[in-house]
Amino acid sequence: MTNVDVHQHLWSPSLVTALRTRREPPYLDGWTLHLDGEPPFDLPPADHDVALRAELAAEDGLGLALVSLSAPIGVEWLPGAEARPLLDAYHEGAAGLPEPFGAWAAACVRDIDARATADCLDRGFVGLQLPADALSDAAGYHRCAPLLDLLEERDLPLFVHPGPAAGGSGGPGWWPAMVPYVQQMHAAWFAFRAYGRPRHPRLRVCFALLAGLAPLHGERFAARGGGGTRPDPSVFVETSSYGPRAVEAVVRALGVEAVVQGSDRPYAEPPQHPGHGLGGAAAYAFRIANPRRLLTGKE
Repeated sequence: MTNVDVHQHLWSPSLVTALRTRREPPYLDGWTLHLDGEPPFDLPPADHDVALRAELAAEDGLGLALVSLSAPIGVEWLPGAEARPLLDAYHEGAAGLPEPFGAWAAACVRDIDARATADCLDRGFVGLQLPADALSDAAGYHRCAPLLDLLEERDLPLFVHPGPAAGGSGGPGWWPAMVPYVQQMHAAWFAFRAYGRPRHPRLRVCFALLAGLAPLHGERFAARGGGGTRPDPSVFVETSSYGPRAVEAVVRALGVEAVVQGSDRPYAEPPQHPGHGLGGAAAYAFRIANPRRLLTGKE
């Protein structure tokens, strides 16, 4: 048994170097990140220091911290020829991280290459992360079907994470995280119900940031003809950036079995109380039992 955090980000030197070679978004100028749709963001170098992050994971009592490519930077949406060097750099660095780190694979969603993704998964990645805006409608599920078929064939999970923020970069710095990211997760949650689950009946999936609190709309979903609200035992949500009130509400909607711990470190801090104030049994479920079911399909 080990404590798991399913959602962290840690940029290896190979990914940092690859981003610094670009002159169009996404790119790094020193440690300043430039993206379409967001203001420039200064990254603290210590946030991506592997040794320091390993120490933090140990302090948090983690036996496994899963890192993923930061989908909002937009690598997955680049044309295949542009995305490939960045994806290769990410996979190279993530595969070489020391314990307690593991990693989600990433894939281009503009030019689908299931063979390349299969090669990445062969290197020991726990599953695949895809941006939420690639899975927000029927067309997205049709386009990404080869990747999701691959996950089902290998009995590996999908992690749905916010993608690039739409619109301009002139708003306040918190706007992308509070509006487009949440909207994307809300749409992805219901798109999976409508299009993903019928097409992929055996797929296990985890939605970042409590799926933008979309599970709390179950009563409205039922009232508008969406059907029953019985939880899907193979669908999970992770807790990053949310506290006890939101987590408790989602537990009431989905049950304690659906929630896994995710911190989004270094962009947010893990909760001081792993059970989000719901007690030791919830902490065990969020950090151990539920992540085990998500990653392995086993109790």
